[in-house]
Amino acid sequence: MSLTVPPVLPSRTEVEARLADPAALARAEAMRVDDFDRGETPQLKPAAVLVPIVWHEAGPGILLTVRSARLSSHAGQVAFPGGRLEPGETAEVAALREAAEEVGLDPRLPTLVGTLPDHRTGTGYRVTPVVAFLDPPLDLTPDPGEVQAIFELPLATVLDPAAAIRRQGEWRGRRREYWVWPHDEHLVWGATAAILMNLSRVLRG
Repeated sequence: MSLTVPPVLPSRTEVEARLADPAALARAEAMRVDDFDRGETPQLKPAAVLVPIVWHEAGPGILLTVRSARLSSHAGQVAFPGGRLEPGETAEVAALREAAEEVGLDPRLPTLVGTLPDHRTGTGYRVTPVVAFLDPPLDLTPDPGEVQAIFELPLATVLDPAAAIRRQGEWRGRRREYWVWPHDEHLVWGATAAILMNLSRVLRG
């Protein structure tokens, strides 16, 4: 009988070091724009998301949201807090602003520790994932117009190389493959799952 060995969780210092290490960042998968009709390459719109690691004593978790069912696009999907950059904004500023607007996160609380390689989406965005540390307790107030729930995915799950599974589906008339992360209540897939996979690759060492 084989036993599953739990992943060794990196310390804060190790997370920061790996996010600053070009060799570790090179393990992240290059994301291609391949979901556009006729193969054209669109002008990508810059966006950013905050990837918050919440350092609980019992073990760190990645903070995620469930988008409101009222939204016109991606309603009900799991996402990081984030959105489009406004004129003159950096990815870091945009990620903090969006997190404040969506979940009421005080922008003074996160400690920004690095970024993951950009993720280019089939809907025309170039998304910069901004990784940050948060210490509990957190007093969050989600905007009901944008967020219907907040939850966490354990970092131990993200670092488990056997946790995420590859699924297939049809979109825009073509067969696609995408990552899905296990969770008892929510389907974690799409761009969010891909960004989590890159975080896993960078941090696993």
